[in-house]
Amino acid sequence: MKRFLLTVAVSGALALPALAALDPGVPAPDFKAQASLAGKEFTYSLKDSLKKGPVVVYFYPSAYTGGCNLQAHTFAVNMDKFSAAGATVVGVSLDSIKRLNEFSSDPEYCAGKLPVVSDADGKIAQSYDIKVREGRAGFKDTRGVEIDHGFAERTTFVVTPDGKVISKIETTNGVTPATNVEKALEAVQQIGAKK
Repeated sequence: MKRFLLTVAVSGALALPALAALDPGVPAPDFKAQASLAGKEFTYSLKDSLKKGPVVVYFYPSAYTGGCNLQAHTFAVNMDKFSAAGATVVGVSLDSIKRLNEFSSDPEYCAGKLPVVSDADGKIAQSYDIKVREGRAGFKDTRGVEIDHGFAERTTFVVTPDGKVISKIETTNGVTPATNVEKALEAVQQIGAKK
């Protein structure tokens, strides 16, 4: 039943006219959702995280896929730099919390250094005007496990403590997953330099 509802929701989202992800200057939609950090589940709140400083909210297609593995790994190895700039990072995908428990603790990827949120129904992606495409039957991740959900378009937002999107980084026009992380780091460092 869950899979059917997800298919209906994703199909409905795909039937809508193409939307562009939120632009800088607009308020970032708040969200509270099930998340995992180092394999441990908790409730993530964007509002609470913004009390600590800027937040990098990055949407990615799926855990354990090529570009997503690289992006998570690049964020993980740069977390000290994000922390030094006063920022936190959170990943958001349509993965189940079970997949994210594994991904968040995997030493090759998130390495227990950044939380990842389960947006299994796609509502968070929809609130950020992120395009979601339907998954393909039989598509497997890098471990050989079938992926049974839709894929959010890779887009990163840098959100200031007042809740505004200050930067949007898309992986169009040759921006690789690793470059996406570099651009997010530059954006939070610029926020710190303006203080």
